[in-house]
Amino acid sequence: MAESENRGAPSGTRVGAVMDSLRERIASRSLMPGARVPSIRAMTEALGVSKSTVVEAYDRLVAEGVIIARRGSGFFVSGHAPPFALADVGPRLDREVDPLWLTRQSLEAGAKVLKPGCGWMPPSWLPEDGVRRALRAVARDPQAPLSEYGSPCGLPALRQQLAWRLAQHGVDAPPEQIILTDGGTHALDLVCRFLLEPGDTVLIDDPCYFNFQALLRAHRVRIVSVPYTPSGPDLVAFERALTEHRPRLYVTNSAIHNPTGATLAPAVAHRLLKLAGEHDLLIVEDEIFADLEEEAAPRLAAFDGLARVVSIGSFSKTLSAAVRCGYIAARAGWIEPLIDLKLATTFGNGQLAASVVHRMLVDGTYRRHLEATRAKLADAMGETIRRLGYAGLDIWTRPRAGIFVWARLPDSLDAADIARHALAGNVVFAPGNVFSASQSAAGFLRFNVSQCNRPKVYEELQRAMDVAAASRERERV
Repeated sequence: MAESENRGAPSGTRVGAVMDSLRERIASRSLMPGARVPSIRAMTEALGVSKSTVVEAYDRLVAEGVIIARRGSGFFVSGHAPPFALADVGPRLDREVDPLWLTRQSLEAGAKVLKPGCGWMPPSWLPEDGVRRALRAVARDPQAPLSEYGSPCGLPALRQQLAWRLAQHGVDAPPEQIILTDGGTHALDLVCRFLLEPGDTVLIDDPCYFNFQALLRAHRVRIVSVPYTPSGPDLVAFERALTEHRPRLYVTNSAIHNPTGATLAPAVAHRLLKLAGEHDLLIVEDEIFADLEEEAAPRLAAFDGLARVVSIGSFSKTLSAAVRCGYIAARAGWIEPLIDLKLATTFGNGQLAASVVHRMLVDGTYRRHLEATRAKLADAMGETIRRLGYAGLDIWTRPRAGIFVWARLPDSLDAADIARHALAGNVVFAPGNVFSASQSAAGFLRFNVSQCNRPKVYEELQRAMDVAAASRERERV
């Protein structure tokens, strides 16, 4: 049992809630060592509890050494700040709906474990032979950068190729406005370092890719979520969030939304950008699944011309997760400071990886791989939706492309319960609240169609649903 579960008031009590609230503020650095803690009266009003509840909570925290009492002055945070831990920031979740735990489960799972909840395709779906050929070709090339750091912006030839590829989607980004990174997460991290300060507010979709939430919490910003619809963010809620919270940044996928598989509609994109201009909002558009599209969705960066939109992407999901290569495309005036941040934090990026990606792009390997993969995904999408329908799940929207299906469980079943029961059968599912900052997706599961081609996936899904339903019925009785 974790240390925090062994100390203080029981989690779930009013006293425990007050203690958890204060611990979270300290863990997230909202309250630094030596800072004055909200008064008993202020905490009473903020949390809607009694004065005696707050007094007991503060007394317990004093006994733990978390805060200290100064006679006549109040309570203060004691000692030094504890090491920053993402698990201590935000609401405490059951492990089955903890996004970092889900990622670990998927990454550490052995060959016998099925992973319909993970976010990547199986190795057999990726061009491993092509990667090997590219590695051999790069190794034989006397001009290949095998031992030097290379350009701070990244391999020029690959940036030229990326500029051409972005232009196919209407995004005008010359090579000098493109920076290579070590994957998509590195790209987003650099942009957040550049644009955000601790305490800033960031808008995300609800649901959205769960690692957006984890990374933003690492940057110690305030997260506000906006409901997502089959055509994009709910614009009424989006405008209300802009007015009420004055966010600095909005992070989203427009091409093949994760986890829903939805596609941004042109009318929504235009209205969204108009609102962004009116409220001085910056946007990060993550394009990581865009190469799986059959027909290109609208690009915010294309409509906007990279004025207030930053486009990021990588090849981790479509080519190889082991070949870490991503990119940032941004307005010209932001490139120099982004390069400085990149040098300060990583000094460079993988020149060897960039060379491999470039070779696979120009020799046709990547294009042929995508053509075959899109066809396989279309078949897998149809089969997965059919099997989920037989199991009684409701498909939220039928994706036009990609690897994800967002489905609602029948009979108001809780997806966390399903995930918990399925783990016993060596199947890792992704419950909806992993992706929901508002925790409003308890009845949903995200399915990766490329990982759903085993009958056991549906057998375990049905078994877990039956167990969860029976358990709920016993509780009612």
